[in-house]
Amino acid sequence: MDMDFSPEDLAFRDEVRAFLKESLPEHLKDGARRTPGVFVEPDIGMEWHRILNDKGWVAYHWPKEDGGTGWTPTQKFIFEKECALAGAPAISILGLRLVGPVICEFGTPEQKARFLPRILSGEDYWCQGYSEPGSGSDLASLKTSARLEGDQYVVNGSKIWTTHAHHADWIFALVRTDSSGKKQQGITFLLIPMDQPGIEVSPILSMSGDHEVNQVFFTDAVTSVENRIGEEGAGWSIAKFLLENERGGSCYAPRLLQSIERLRELAETQPSGVNGAVAHDPRFRDRLSRARLNAEALEVTELRILADLAKGRAPGPQTSLVKLLGSNIGQEIDTLRLELLGYDALQLPVDRPLYGNEAPEPVGSELAQTAMGKYLNNRAATIFGGSDEVQKNIIAKTVLGL
Repeated sequence: MDMDFSPEDLAFRDEVRAFLKESLPEHLKDGARRTPGVFVEPDIGMEWHRILNDKGWVAYHWPKEDGGTGWTPTQKFIFEKECALAGAPAISILGLRLVGPVICEFGTPEQKARFLPRILSGEDYWCQGYSEPGSGSDLASLKTSARLEGDQYVVNGSKIWTTHAHHADWIFALVRTDSSGKKQQGITFLLIPMDQPGIEVSPILSMSGDHEVNQVFFTDAVTSVENRIGEEGAGWSIAKFLLENERGGSCYAPRLLQSIERLRELAETQPSGVNGAVAHDPRFRDRLSRARLNAEALEVTELRILADLAKGRAPGPQTSLVKLLGSNIGQEIDTLRLELLGYDALQLPVDRPLYGNEAPEPVGSELAQTAMGKYLNNRAATIFGGSDEVQKNIIAKTVLGL
């Protein structure tokens, strides 16, 4: 496989770098650095979203005819890598990367005209209704029901771990419309407005004190039949399409490598308490080097997937491998960060946000102030989007043939 970028790709990289240097504000980079959660807050993420939309670059995973960029897989990778290196906020994937491509692929012309422009502009903020109490990894066992009454679906049940439901205007949800056959066959994909009496959002605070996820309760909530994506009962196939985007649609390695490089630089000056800087501790050097090698190997895997995509092949089960490795390397980086920062990393401020004029003063450094929060929040990385066990089963069946 040729690992070198073409002259056209290198020119595109230079264009992206110039744009980021000119258009990425310092306060957005600062906000991204000081966010301990998995997602940046909407005030940070949506400001960057709108800057990208003004440039015409926000929906780079959509088809060009639906408002996307028409970029090649290589260009998408270059863009994400340069954004990571520049410290740009990771904007919410819920509208742009999850439901947006679903509407592009399965939506009617009327649904595309209604929903896609508002996702592009940021007017509509989305959340995802997949997991339920008792139905997480075994998603097909979901029980939230929807019955068709006239031209409306009436929805009852609950969804859990619903990221940013307290900010959302819409939720895209898997619901059960038929219980008579195989459990995968009775699932339907609905778009449901959040602002209605039949929906209650109950916050779930993480161990770090962050409010990112929620439980959403539906009590005779309604949505028009026009808001059903695909045919009734086709939700499982649509869900599998969406999960491929969630589990392997982004490049993990560049952000991981950026975090490792930042730790390496800090280790050069951080006192070990024994003899000189932490960078001279052979055990820490060894673990940091292993993390870097694993992240570089992951980047090679991502580039191999990129080569397949460029040839028109589907991403397939490799996305599970990327999700599995990326989550675990990220958790190792979190652990190294805590060990590097020592006692300063024990702070866990309850104030939010940790950026802006009213942010609390850090003990030691801003990196130390967010270290414990990042560690605690990222423990969920090996669960959300498909747990490690689910990814290993997929790899065992589809890659190893076990």
